[in-house]
Amino acid sequence: MEAPAALFALATSVLWGLADFGGGLLARRTPALTVVVLSQSIATLVLGAVVVATGAWSEAGPRLWFAVAAGLVGPVAMLAFYRALALGPMGVVSPLGSLGVAVPVTVGLVLGERPGLLQFAGIAVAVVGVALAGGPQFRGAPVQREAVLLTLVAAIGFGAVMALIAEASTTLTGLFLALFVQRVTNVVTGGAALAVRVRRGGTAPPRVAWTALPAMAFVGLADVAANGTFALAARLGPVTVAAVLASLCPVVTALAARGFLSERLRGVQAAGAGLALVGTVLLAAG
Repeated sequence: MEAPAALFALATSVLWGLADFGGGLLARRTPALTVVVLSQSIATLVLGAVVVATGAWSEAGPRLWFAVAAGLVGPVAMLAFYRALALGPMGVVSPLGSLGVAVPVTVGLVLGERPGLLQFAGIAVAVVGVALAGGPQFRGAPVQREAVLLTLVAAIGFGAVMALIAEASTTLTGLFLALFVQRVTNVVTGGAALAVRVRRGGTAPPRVAWTALPAMAFVGLADVAANGTFALAARLGPVTVAAVLASLCPVVTALAARGFLSERLRGVQAAGAGLALVGTVLLAAG
């Protein structure tokens, strides 16, 4: 895989890992749907300014329907994932979310991509590493099983978003427009769901402290930046490889949880992180 593509894919894993960590923290104090809507609203405002400044409107075309589809799927995946992160240990939930990598990898193979032997080995090692990085814990209270189910729903959604956004544009300015359309759809979809929830519950809209807005902004902007870097990685190299490198984000989330929340990494998690690194090297070398 070419170095620029690998770097963009690895940047995606860092950005998504940090966004997942921040979103999970926020969802422990604020309803997950509120986190999704507010964080994506902030990202939409920033992207709107970028689209206007770059004249990206001229790139409008049929491919934007891929962005709309990604925008419809995204809020469902993020809501399920942030809720799961709020329920269970981040170091367990996050690696399960990376199973969505199977979606874009399958799409790439169907479209005719054929990674080399070294890259296939890297894919296998990296996926095993990511799975172990969570220190699998499937026993316990029902809430843990609920977190697993929500995470699997999120994984399928995330994988679909990765595959769709990779097809949404062919130019850099077109990518800005595609990301903007995706976020607008996110906000409309999530906002409608929030309005329905408030109306059915007969309660006032949830309040968010002003001090939480910078964290909301970080989560939204990191998520949209990750979508952008993944799209670039998929354009410069095979989607199958880019998707696997981008799926290393759980390692970042686990390390962030270790550093900020003092969640201890078990031996199996450390081994998983090491395997993920080995898989990354094999993928990049291939």
